[in-house]
Amino acid sequence: MFFSGGMGLLLRSMTEIPAVEVLNLTKNYGELLAVDHINFDIKRGEIFGFLGPNGAGKTTTIRMITGISIPTQGSARVMGYDIQRQPIEAKEQMGIVPEISNVYNELSAWDNLVFTGRLYDMPKGYSESRAGELLKMFGLYERRSEKVEGFSRGMKRRVCIAMALMNKSSILFLDEPTSGLDVESVLTIRELVRELNQEGLTVFLTTHNIEEANQMCDRVAIINRGRIAAIDTPERLKRTLESLQSVEIAFEKGKANLIGDLKLFPTVNGVIKEGDKFRLLTDDPPTALASAWKYAEVNGLRLITVNTVGPSLEDVFVRLTGIRSTAEEEGGKGKISEAREMGKGREH
Repeated sequence: MFFSGGMGLLLRSMTEIPAVEVLNLTKNYGELLAVDHINFDIKRGEIFGFLGPNGAGKTTTIRMITGISIPTQGSARVMGYDIQRQPIEAKEQMGIVPEISNVYNELSAWDNLVFTGRLYDMPKGYSESRAGELLKMFGLYERRSEKVEGFSRGMKRRVCIAMALMNKSSILFLDEPTSGLDVESVLTIRELVRELNQEGLTVFLTTHNIEEANQMCDRVAIINRGRIAAIDTPERLKRTLESLQSVEIAFEKGKANLIGDLKLFPTVNGVIKEGDKFRLLTDDPPTALASAWKYAEVNGLRLITVNTVGPSLEDVFVRLTGIRSTAEEEGGKGKISEAREMGKGREH
């Protein structure tokens, strides 16, 4: 009984150790302070999002956590192992999926996974068993003998993730997993990540797609200019901007100088065109809605979309990072962003 209780305490203490602990992590490149004494932890079994503008320090942070770059100060632990003092033990816990695919196009999907197993020094039988298991899980088993060069971009991404999981990783680092993929591939990969997470895999997700982070992550950290600006659940972060409201409208037909007219509505602080819709930024949605209905009636227009919209994770991102769009600058007091356009750029 004593032994059983002792094991229970040991197992409980192990599960309480964070998947990732970052303590005072700092990186200087000469006089440039790329990462400035940051601290955070990631719980086991969590999908943790890491967001920030280009040049904010995301890539530098991940390189230090995964042992690619040596910190100037501070430390990082992965599953309790110090990445600098216990690099082998720490790296055995990781699966890393870079944004740029690292699959071998001249090899088949099967050979890519088996070769990865050899790099981990897996016994041949176990490596082949694990490869088959992953290819079935990722819907690629029927095409396992085909060269990867003939696969779609989404299929290559699945092979890349499967390779990272060959060693039965405890934590998966995903860098822009759905960047540049078609809608079907995006949905497939998101569902795979959710399934893996439900089975206990911790996921560290770096993305420029703020809506993806909103949908996927239990918590997100926003880094800006090398410092952590905020860490919390997406919903709690949104509640920090409860005063930031907007009204979304769309007309059946357009009208000349429509944006200019909408900016003149009482209580409207800014306007941005989003496709065929207009987002009116306001602290008083009822008054803005009344103005929209009156404007439509006076000008013989028909409103086909009317929605009130609370603050989004994108709004939080914009507020914390200071990113502003041209439309916002023209609107004076608007609080809209081009954050969704960030995926066109890359951080170094």
